[in-house]
Amino acid sequence: MNQDAIIEERRHIIKEAAKGYFDDLNNTRRHGGKTWIAPQTLIREDKALYLPNISGKPLVGKKAVNTTTMCAGRITVLAMLGTKISEIHAKGFVDPTYEHYGTHPLFQYVQVNLQENLLKSILVNLFTKSLRSTVPPELHPYYLVSSQNMEYVRDAIGMTNSKVGYVYLIDENLKIRWGGCADAMLEETQALETCTGVLIKRLDKLKPPGTRPRT
Repeated sequence: MNQDAIIEERRHIIKEAAKGYFDDLNNTRRHGGKTWIAPQTLIREDKALYLPNISGKPLVGKKAVNTTTMCAGRITVLAMLGTKISEIHAKGFVDPTYEHYGTHPLFQYVQVNLQENLLKSILVNLFTKSLRSTVPPELHPYYLVSSQNMEYVRDAIGMTNSKVGYVYLIDENLKIRWGGCADAMLEETQALETCTGVLIKRLDKLKPPGTRPRT
């Protein structure tokens, strides 16, 4: 076995063992779970990380899909959800951007309801019908219910608190070009809308609207 991989695994186990069960909840109570401020401009492409591949079942259809297939070739605003408060956080960031670009053929809004806890995951799947009634029908194909283990990628993408919402702007090459977390500040909401527009315009020059139909 790879010695570096073994060492990394041990570090991860020690880190998780030292983390209290209520850490995320306490951090949320103290400062709303906001651990970083979203950038005002796009992250440079050569500095940006790739979006981890996340699999889940959409609210329509029976087959699981993955974010790599969904997001390639489009500009995507992706929200990571797990609690009711995280849904409120996501709305604070996304609503103006979705209102502006929601019908653009090169744009999509993807939501991932991530439940890594097995029991909670089962409950969410049982209440999928309820989710369908609260999520707008046009977003059902883009709303994934996932139980994927994200332990080893959380820190890399800044998703360190399971109680709050995270929003990422993904370019057509699957790179994370912007991100925000917890309660959205006005300037962060405006930055997401502006940055989304920049990426759409750039892609628009390569692939004119109408050449890439929505699925």
